[in-house]
Amino acid sequence: MTPNDPSADAVLGQRVLREHVASVYSTYGISTLTHMAFVVVFGSIIYSQLKEPSLLFWMAGLLMADIYVFFTPRWNPSRPARESAYWARKISRMVTLVSMVSAVVPWLIVPHDNLPMTSLLMAVIVGSCARAAQSLWPLKAALFGYTMPMSLGMITALAWQGDGLHLFLAVASAAYLLLTLHAGVGQHRLLTESLLLRFENEALAARLGEQIAATERASEEKTRFLGTASHDLRQPLHAIALFGAALENELRDRPESRNAERLMRAVNALGASLDTMLDVSRLDAGVITPAPQPVQLDALFLPLNHTFAARAEQKQLQLRVRASGLWVRSDPQLLHRMLSNLMDNALKYTARGGVTVTARDRGDAVWIEVRDSGIGIAPEQSSRIFEEFYQIDNPGRDRSRGLGIGLSIVQRLSRLLGHPVQMHSRPGRGTHFRVVLPAVDVQARRLAGSLSQTAADTPWRRRPALPGRVLLLDDELEIREAMTGLLRSHAIDAHAVADEAAAVAALRQAGSEGRPFDLLVCDYRLADGADGLDTGLRLSQWRGTTTPLLLITGETAPERLQRVRESKVPVLFKPVVADVLLQAMAEVAGAR
Repeated sequence: MTPNDPSADAVLGQRVLREHVASVYSTYGISTLTHMAFVVVFGSIIYSQLKEPSLLFWMAGLLMADIYVFFTPRWNPSRPARESAYWARKISRMVTLVSMVSAVVPWLIVPHDNLPMTSLLMAVIVGSCARAAQSLWPLKAALFGYTMPMSLGMITALAWQGDGLHLFLAVASAAYLLLTLHAGVGQHRLLTESLLLRFENEALAARLGEQIAATERASEEKTRFLGTASHDLRQPLHAIALFGAALENELRDRPESRNAERLMRAVNALGASLDTMLDVSRLDAGVITPAPQPVQLDALFLPLNHTFAARAEQKQLQLRVRASGLWVRSDPQLLHRMLSNLMDNALKYTARGGVTVTARDRGDAVWIEVRDSGIGIAPEQSSRIFEEFYQIDNPGRDRSRGLGIGLSIVQRLSRLLGHPVQMHSRPGRGTHFRVVLPAVDVQARRLAGSLSQTAADTPWRRRPALPGRVLLLDDELEIREAMTGLLRSHAIDAHAVADEAAAVAALRQAGSEGRPFDLLVCDYRLADGADGLDTGLRLSQWRGTTTPLLLITGETAPERLQRVRESKVPVLFKPVVADVLLQAMAEVAGAR
């Protein structure tokens, strides 16, 4: 239903009326019993003074009306909202009946010309109207039905006497009746408006909740889609990378090696794009834990300058990365990635001029500023630049400008590290990003310097040797063949199997031959939904022997990445570069 839908207005009106009916009926029973007791007490007092027999008939009639009101079926919270109009009319009729019976009593009392009894009667009727008006504000029909017959009976009985005193009392009673009704109508309007506002706010909150839920579902679906697509792309790319590395190794020192090198550059470029999406999933999964420490910015700026200098020169841009001598507290790897993405983004959108990276001392904080003279960002786009895949002025999705994830990663790293990022931009004049970091005091700098010197004095240790025998568990034939070819080209005895049963048979045979495997390499997602992590952990502890386990996966789903992290099993993400794979295999096998 839309806000202007007549059916929505009807439903809203029913809800408001139901609240009004519930408010009136909330005091239904106690009010009726109280009124019956009051009729008996008041009637007895009046009768004892006036000795008017007709008062007894009036008391009997009013008590009968109260008994009817008390025992007749009444509204309760289980009644549907569509019946609210019926119950509103019913209670209005009942209070009008009681009031009409009560309207007779002034004609029984006033003609006796007993001023004390007349004053008592007026006080009782005025008080009853005031009390009823407050409880009957929600229903105007009930408010008028109760106050008018009783008050009009008193006003006419006073005016009928004709003398000045009674006429004055009649006029005063009429004025009081008008004021009571005016106040009651005003209170009814305020109560109705507050209920309308409340229900409209509830409807808006419900619609907002639905929109938030829909957005969350869309985000979850997007994450699942990206995770599935990324995994399905990584699988064949991983095989291509392994075949390409083996081919490049075989063609070394031959003319055909240039084509193999070009192939591997293309594969590595595609792998870098997939790794960028993986970074988003890893950050969302919380598997990246920062390790804050004192960081010398000049030591961080130097490799950044080397990384982007050639690219800036190629675009004929000036790149200025200025030394500062400042230290900050941060995770050096994550901060490097954060600044790298900002510099990469600045160079992409700058055609003339250049990019400047500076660090400024601001007391307890240090500002790292990345300024460019590029196209700038319009105010209406400034809130979207941190969204995934959003790119300014790139409707054709030019691949040279990346995927549009860099600033999204910057925002996630900003939250993870606690380094706020500020952005100022003028269209056509350039953009200025500022990262605010905590400064490091002199004592922390000295400690970090001494630790760095100690590390520098430590003798260099060579990389552990590659494992001699490796058991590979992967359900895809192409990857088994590619991995086997790559490892054998590096003199590694590789035995590849497709499932856990074949892996157990290989372990059993290796044990009987006295040639155990030095390393187990297992894919995370196996055939028929088998969990490679659980399978690998079982195989690594087969029959009490401990075989080092290295997990390889193309998964990017945050919950699965978190599970891998909690297992503390070393993991590589597809596609795996040959050098990285060999280094990891040597380290994991050597750790035993």
